Amino acid sequence: MTLPSQIRAMVDDSVRALRPLLDGIVPDVLLVPGSGWGSAAHSIGREVLSVPAASIPGFADSPVAGHTARIQLLALDHEDGRPFHALLLPRTHFYEERGADAVAHAVRVAAALGIARAILTNGCGSANPRIGPGSVALIADHVNLTAATPLHGASFVDLSDAYSPRLRGLVNSVDPTILEAVYAQFPGPQYETPAEVRMAVALGADLVGMSTALETIAAREAGLEVLGLSLITNAAAGTTPGESLSHEEVLEQGASSKERLAELLARIVRVWPRD
Repeated sequence: MTLPSQIRAMVDDSVRALRPLLDGIVPDVLLVPGSGWGSAAHSIGREVLSVPAASIPGFADSPVAGHTARIQLLALDHEDGRPFHALLLPRTHFYEERGADAVAHAVRVAAALGIARAILTNGCGSANPRIGPGSVALIADHVNLTAATPLHGASFVDLSDAYSPRLRGLVNSVDPTILEAVYAQFPGPQYETPAEVRMAVALGADLVGMSTALETIAAREAGLEVLGLSLITNAAAGTTPGESLSHEEVLEQGASSKERLAELLARIVRVWPRD
């Protein structure tokens, strides 16, 4: 992973602050709770560590309603009976105008801590009538429409399998009803126009949102295996004429789906690969 010295220094500062708090534990998975996933993610295990995100260099309070600005370590149940831990790191959105490196910071820190795999979650709109509001979709690919990248210099990263086929297969074994989809990341913070949604569909996308793709690019550069999960919080603009979009709708869908999302995450981590 080729990073400018100042970016590498920030990652190192975060790792130095977190390692003593983890008390020798190398978490088995990074979990980034996206819109609608926060309450569910925080409820799937026993809290071992919880600190304000802003107390760790490189992280900050989230200005987005529904996003928890805490760093947590959870102890979870695994089918092999051995201790299993998930590190929950908060998301920085590209529209917060802190740059692509701030967006990538969590996955880079996770990789530097020795974590090999990440679950990146989000709330998004669906332009595919087969994937309606309230459902969960498995991200199989993405379209990066941010006109940005977290990579520096000649960092030629293969994204042929950006979203791990092995981990997607694991989710399919846990719940075969979950459909795979292509996710398009727009820069935000405004919602997409109907024309923009039609453009994304023409490019092959099923889902539209404002996160995940840039994190995935950075995660793959860092060597992390990535699983992407989307909670469909609304139909995308223009697909249901007369309906407006709001962040309150996103939060409401997450709240109503909390128990179902928590159950899904718990079932996934219970069979999470150790190798």
